[in-house]
Amino acid sequence: MKAVLFDLDGTLIDTAADFIRIIQQMCRDARRPVVEADLIRTQVSEGARAMVKLVYPELDVTNPIFLAHRQNFLDLYGNNIVVDTDLFEGMYPLLEELEAQRIPWGIVTNKPRGLSESLLEKLNLTERCTVLVCPEDVSKTKPDPEPMYLAAKQLNIPANEIIYVGDHPRDIDAGRNADMYTILAAYGYLPVEHRDDLNAWQADSIVNTVTELHELLRQKLPALQENQRMIS
Repeated sequence: MKAVLFDLDGTLIDTAADFIRIIQQMCRDARRPVVEADLIRTQVSEGARAMVKLVYPELDVTNPIFLAHRQNFLDLYGNNIVVDTDLFEGMYPLLEELEAQRIPWGIVTNKPRGLSESLLEKLNLTERCTVLVCPEDVSKTKPDPEPMYLAAKQLNIPANEIIYVGDHPRDIDAGRNADMYTILAAYGYLPVEHRDDLNAWQADSIVNTVTELHELLRQKLPALQENQRMIS
């Protein structure tokens, strides 16, 4: 294996706190019941539509009123994208070790490019991330393998020599469809309906913490293996 790709929300970066803050504020502003944080967390990977639906479950997603609420949510998020957001604990040293050993890492996400780039910029990751593939870059998004193949092409590394880490079934499906080595990040925002049997996702490996992910990458990436031997 020669490179690592990550999903963004719930895998590389813990964005849930900012989404929770915004959705709960929208509830209070609308004088509606405040949605529980744990429920919001499970919807982060489902996108803006799913989260706004938590506040306005009775509205059809094509309703102009719903669309206005969705735009309001996106505006609130875009203007306050990194208040409580940060890399998952343990991810900084993981990325630093990849970079020290010249192992490229990147991101394949269904998050819009504008928001993704803003997030990376505010976390000082823009120059460190080798490749960023967003929905605007492809005709089909995950679970289709098209974005995975595009990332592999931009890295100039065969897809079957790349590791992909994600916290949603579509992440694992996309990686598997591109013949990448897939890792299920069980520490992320797992959808409620897919939590009971993680083996059913058919990921090549499952990790419960970033520490476990770091150790697994050391096993799978020859450069990290050699670095560990030298340290030992």
